[in-house]
Amino acid sequence: MSGSGLRSGQLADAAGVNLQTLRYYERRGLLTAPLRSPGGHRLYPADTVTLLRVIKTAQRLGFTLDEVADLLDAGRHRHRGRSDTGLPVRAREKLVEVEQKLANLTVIRDTLRAAISAGCDDLVACAGSSCCPLPFAELAERNDRADTC
Repeated sequence: MSGSGLRSGQLADAAGVNLQTLRYYERRGLLTAPLRSPGGHRLYPADTVTLLRVIKTAQRLGFTLDEVADLLDAGRHRHRGRSDTGLPVRAREKLVEVEQKLANLTVIRDTLRAAISAGCDDLVACAGSSCCPLPFAELAERNDRADTC
C-alpha cells in the first residue's frame, strides 16, 4: 500500500476514540489488522472510521462488545439466509433487557422517593421500623426463611 489510508492517530481522532481503543478492538477482532506503511505505521482504510462509530453507537445502545462482534459478524454473513442472528432480532432482545432495567430503576426511584418522604435518616434505625419504605423487612423475611430451610 503506498501512503494511502489513515494512520492510527488520524483514525482515532476522526472516530473520537483513543489509540488504546484501536489496539483493543484489533485484539478482539472487531477491527482487522491494518496494512503497514513502508515505515511500519499502521494504515487503516477510511471506512474504518464508520466502523468505529458503529461500534461506539452500539455500545451506547447497551450492546456489549461481544454482542457488537456478533452483530458485525451477522452483518457480514447475512446473505447465508439466517434470520435469527441479525440486528432486528438482537435489537428486540436488547429492548427487552432495557425495558426490564427501566422497570427495576423505576422501583428503585419510587422507593428512594418514599424513603425521602418518610424522613428516613438512618439505615439501621429505619430497617427496624415497620413504616420504613425501604425493603429491609422483605430482606429480613427472606433471610429468616433461608435460615429455616
